[in-house]
Amino acid sequence: MKKIAILGSTGSIGTQTLEVVDNNDDIQVTALAAGSNIVLLEQQIRKYRPSLACVWEDDKAKELREKIKDLDVKVVSGMDGLIQAAVEPEAELVVTAVVGMIGIRPTIAAMEAGKDIALANKETLVTAGHIIMPLARERNVNLLPVDSEHSAIFQCLNGEDKRAVHKLLLTASGGPFRGWTKKQLADVKLEDALKHPNWAMGRKITIDSSTMVNKGLEVMEARWLFGVEMDQVQVVVQPQSVIHSMVEFEDGAVMAQLGTPDMKLPIQYALYYPERRFLPGDRLDFAALKQISFEAPDMEAFRGLQLAYEAGCRGGSLPTVFNAANEYAVAKFLKREISYLTITDMIQAAMEHHKVVEQPDVNEILAAEQETYEFIESRW
Repeated sequence: MKKIAILGSTGSIGTQTLEVVDNNDDIQVTALAAGSNIVLLEQQIRKYRPSLACVWEDDKAKELREKIKDLDVKVVSGMDGLIQAAVEPEAELVVTAVVGMIGIRPTIAAMEAGKDIALANKETLVTAGHIIMPLARERNVNLLPVDSEHSAIFQCLNGEDKRAVHKLLLTASGGPFRGWTKKQLADVKLEDALKHPNWAMGRKITIDSSTMVNKGLEVMEARWLFGVEMDQVQVVVQPQSVIHSMVEFEDGAVMAQLGTPDMKLPIQYALYYPERRFLPGDRLDFAALKQISFEAPDMEAFRGLQLAYEAGCRGGSLPTVFNAANEYAVAKFLKREISYLTITDMIQAAMEHHKVVEQPDVNEILAAEQETYEFIESRW
């Protein structure tokens, strides 16, 4: 019986992780953590019976305690509670599916406790990869990627000499605005940006996909996860979303991982690695597919991707500023407080304003995040 904790259990990745649990009979959930959706969290607690549950907001945690007082489940809250969920003694593996930089401290705590990580919180590596990767080696824990693109690369590298990697080819669907000009993007409305052509995801990541900022974050994540340089990660637009990413080796051979756009595949692969198991769902029908097409990304129209490369190449605390500015800007766009293109304007302004810290520790990373929020608030 494999025992897991899920941080972010009521979100898109968290709920799909529990679907994988439902499809198998040898996974036990020992801890669940959520933001504020205590209605769904209560349902999950009653179904999976974890020993511990965390709610980010204190008042919601108090409300949940009352709702489940008939159960023997400890309810905790805030960052301390999230860390308690991450280090829950029985869990062997922690699924980090929270959104944002709040995932850094619990991920570090889980690794220090010797737990493997099924990583769905890309901000952890984007902002703290220089801390996380050495810690993984020191503690001898596995970092198992849950993002479909990083899982694809991870699968392509199975059994291969990683020193023979020449390039990582990170695929992107292009989002709902593929082929649009910057002038066209100026009139984008929230409803349009939330309509992804291929994937069903949370609101924040769906906006990130539409701006291609998400792909920029994935480039920075891949740089750390697979030990390559930024210029060895190339983004390729593949609109059908059936090639999830590729690896080019020194001899020119290219290996690709293909499949239907279903996040349960990389989730299940991370949970059971190195074992593969049957997964219900659609299969690729190549006769019906007929063709797979490729394009280069438009870095001028989708400036967020170019800014991500600049942040990743400069390194230090600049990726934190890139990420924090995007989080802040997307939150404002989701509230209809700014226009679509203002998202990248905010990111660029924050990056230009920031004085880079070369090897930031966790406190300096979080300080850079707060500084970025304050700067943007003072400007917009």
